[in-house]
Amino acid sequence: MTGATTDRLIVVGAGPKAIAVAVKAFVLAGLGLRTPQVTVIEPNAVGGNWLESGGWTNGRHRLGTSPEKDAGFPYHSTAFGGRNAEINDRMRAFSWNAFLIDRGTYAEWIDRGRPSPQHHLWASYLGWIARKIDLDLVRGRVESVGVDDGRWAVRVIAADGRLADLAADRLMMTGPGSSERTLADHPRVLSVAEFWRLAARSELPSSSRAAVIGGGETAGSALDELLHHDVLTVSVISPNATIYTRGESYFENSLYSNPVKWRSLSLAERRDVVRRTDRGVFSVRVQETLLADERVAHLQGRVTRIVPEADGLALTLHNELRPDQTHAFDLVIDATGGDPLWFFEMFDQGATDLAELALGGPISQSRVESSIGYDLALENLEPPLYLPNLAGLAQGPGFPNLSSLGELSDRVLAPVSVGGVTQELRDPAHFPTTART
Repeated sequence: MTGATTDRLIVVGAGPKAIAVAVKAFVLAGLGLRTPQVTVIEPNAVGGNWLESGGWTNGRHRLGTSPEKDAGFPYHSTAFGGRNAEINDRMRAFSWNAFLIDRGTYAEWIDRGRPSPQHHLWASYLGWIARKIDLDLVRGRVESVGVDDGRWAVRVIAADGRLADLAADRLMMTGPGSSERTLADHPRVLSVAEFWRLAARSELPSSSRAAVIGGGETAGSALDELLHHDVLTVSVISPNATIYTRGESYFENSLYSNPVKWRSLSLAERRDVVRRTDRGVFSVRVQETLLADERVAHLQGRVTRIVPEADGLALTLHNELRPDQTHAFDLVIDATGGDPLWFFEMFDQGATDLAELALGGPISQSRVESSIGYDLALENLEPPLYLPNLAGLAQGPGFPNLSSLGELSDRVLAPVSVGGVTQELRDPAHFPTTART
């Protein structure tokens, strides 16, 4: 089928997943294949969560994943019939290596042993792609999400306060949500964003007994930075028995790069893989730093209570089968990460009702994670709502992170059947066929 289409996909958040989908759509359009118009909504910059201004990093820490797992990785499209080879070939023009070649730094990167880039350079890579494809970027913050006449109705508020109402046939949510969350409102309990702001200005309070709550990479980066400041001891608090190291062998990585085996694993096996390799683990590089620093210790438990004391804070840690324990600290960094369901707070009552109807009950993380379909959208919900950050358990551990961006974009943009007819082609005159710089 040929001809123009009004199909529009809105992506909230201009991070790696948004860029991967947008550049794949650009390539598909250049080949004359039907693809939605991709519009990205972002309040800050492209790749903003990888910059200091995003509140999740200072931009100088290094990427935990190989940068060659880029916007097109693993370059193994299978969703587009006889055009797959062409798609893979054209996607290489937007690879990490192509970015370095364009910058004139490819040989240097190779000679230095392919080091992981700092976060700000990864953001530059994403911005480079956005410029080359002339990304349709709406700068603003989503205020509300509803459904009107079978389409998503997204209200956006710009930095100057002006409102814009956008309609879309599909909606994709990305990103971790706010980095300003804390378990308690106290000047000595820092959110991730406040921690990075103070660290950048060298204004972190001195501490004799600091605590970092969280066992994942957000906590690992914060801990890595904290050790460069005036602190005598640091306790890492997480529910795991110890601080695990991210699995980096071929066997673990292959499950992330190619999720074809994932559906054959039991739910218990999937949870075990995610627990051991992604959630509650530190990167190898961060672990090497911790091994050399005797100031760091681990405390097992979930923080259930924070009570101010005269000289600090008392944290209550809960463990199953053991009595609760209380420990005293004078500085606490809440690095537990964002709320996985943050975007549902923006849904109006009508959109919430549709989501709950699709889920068969009230919105919860467990219900959502078990209801993500092959296309990474919530099953039984129209119009489609793509949730790659919550697709790990159902579809593969690489989708919530950077490990399979090319496969992610294939699943979101694969041809769909409408009225029994496969929608494959669109009018290429509506889209450019060559990259713009």
